[in-house]
Amino acid sequence: MPLSDAAETAALTVRQRCFYLFFALLLLAIAVPLLEDSQHGRIVLNAISLLILISSAGAIGRSSGALVIALLLAAPAAAFQVLAFVDDAPRLLILSQAFAAGFYAITISYLLAYALQREVLTMDKLYGAAAVYLMLGVLWFYLYSILLWFHPGALSLGGTPVNNLPPSSMLYFSFVTLTATGMSDIMPVLPMARMLCMFEMITGVLFVAVLIARLAGTYPLAQR
Repeated sequence: MPLSDAAETAALTVRQRCFYLFFALLLLAIAVPLLEDSQHGRIVLNAISLLILISSAGAIGRSSGALVIALLLAAPAAAFQVLAFVDDAPRLLILSQAFAAGFYAITISYLLAYALQREVLTMDKLYGAAAVYLMLGVLWFYLYSILLWFHPGALSLGGTPVNNLPPSSMLYFSFVTLTATGMSDIMPVLPMARMLCMFEMITGVLFVAVLIARLAGTYPLAQR
């Protein structure tokens, strides 16, 4: 590929709004297990979370109504996140996660509708669909964290009920459940936890099936 064509392709990729969101989510998944154990690492993780909120707002900026609702949820999520880090208050962190879960739900619904539109399938839509899949895993991460706050022991680690889990373990459990690849050392114990796992597995399988059907419908059968 000529250098000019490669530069044009790179510039086109960067201009896609959903690309930034996908990159920020991927960065979060990579950074959590590496940075969660140190004070400076947690500062970086909070910065990445704020970056996801900003890039999500940019991705759904095409719809003014969705953007207003998302900003109303993102503002308290970011504020409570900063306050929880400064004051080391778990209750404020749960409030931040609750608002963030609502923000993720709104963003997912908009991006899913955008990616499945009956129009030409663009790279921006593909990045949007990939971002939706990652956001589903993070959304259930928040739901599991909130569940453990109100119902300690809802999940077990190695057969022992736990009151909380490290973010990396919770994120791992969420994505393992989303992909329906099978659970290992972390298991749901209470009926509410099992219900959340069931809905996450159903959501993950249906998302992949619908996306494949959308991709297949983009390319009609060749005429004889």
